[in-house]
Amino acid sequence: MKKLTSIIALAMSVAATDVVDAQSTHKGKQQNPYTLVYEGAITKNEKGKVNIHPVKYKLNGIEIAANVYTPANYDASKKYPAVSVAHPNGGIKEQTAGLYAQRLAEEGYITIAADAAYQGASGGEPRHTDKPASRIEDIHGMADFIIQYAGVDANRLGVLGICGGGGYTLKAAQSDKRFKAVATLSMFNSGEVRRNGFQNSQLNTIQQRLKQASDARVQEAAGDKIIYAGVASITDAEIAKTTTDLYREGYEYYYRSHAHPNSTFLYTMSSLLDLMTWDAATNMDLINQPLLMMAGSKADTKYMTDEAFPKATNAKNKELFLIEGATHIQTYWKPEYVSQAVNKLLSFYQKNL
Repeated sequence: MKKLTSIIALAMSVAATDVVDAQSTHKGKQQNPYTLVYEGAITKNEKGKVNIHPVKYKLNGIEIAANVYTPANYDASKKYPAVSVAHPNGGIKEQTAGLYAQRLAEEGYITIAADAAYQGASGGEPRHTDKPASRIEDIHGMADFIIQYAGVDANRLGVLGICGGGGYTLKAAQSDKRFKAVATLSMFNSGEVRRNGFQNSQLNTIQQRLKQASDARVQEAAGDKIIYAGVASITDAEIAKTTTDLYREGYEYYYRSHAHPNSTFLYTMSSLLDLMTWDAATNMDLINQPLLMMAGSKADTKYMTDEAFPKATNAKNKELFLIEGATHIQTYWKPEYVSQAVNKLLSFYQKNL
């Protein structure tokens, strides 16, 4: 139990070698020229079909790596609605964020999925820094880039945040009114979980963990080795023994079925200084855009959506949509649940963009 609590408290992580080993068991995905690991991913650009465009841009001096998806028969002289997609904690643009970006592009949207600064293929040191201010700035940065992209109607920009990206999307949309419609899927309140533990399981160790984060910052400032929070590796047996759906299925998704060498779940211990004093659900009344929050009906993370949604007292046309039968991770990849979410997103964006 102590080991499991530690795993839940510090979040999921995996050594790069473990990710590579896991990916090697999925050779078809590994061979994707864009390294996309989701089902139905684009393998080549073809005229008249949805195309993918790897791009790079600078955000506060850091090079950001992103993929832009354009609709079938894309014509740069026309105007299209656009959606930026923020990836989960530990995730990258080639996984579920890319899946949803591609599915929306198939319906006529120009979409962008970018790796967070300090993570994935984006630049920034130290690697795997995971601070709320940075993740929120990433979302502003995607808007900066995509509204200048040929064919994008800047007045019809939506945003979708998945898991941790959902919590950061709520915060970004509170101030960034370029986003005309705001949606989250399986929203994960990173600050609340890093502070209180998953499902409030670590309320008694908050001060102890803050001390660990403070000590880690001392070591960083002295130029010593960066301390990372997380689990160095995970075995099949350990996955099987994990009792929470979020972490057990998360291990399977990120370490096995949809593994990618850029997705590690490591984050600097010092990031907790910022994470533990932050909360996605504060100032929700600042959201005055249309708001859609989606969660699996069986998700053990649903409580975070339930906490945040009522606080959006000024949101226009707000709706809480449950994906019946889905757990948190299943909304990332399982076709029947992805289709439910995409169909709901389409009706939401069509109405509000």
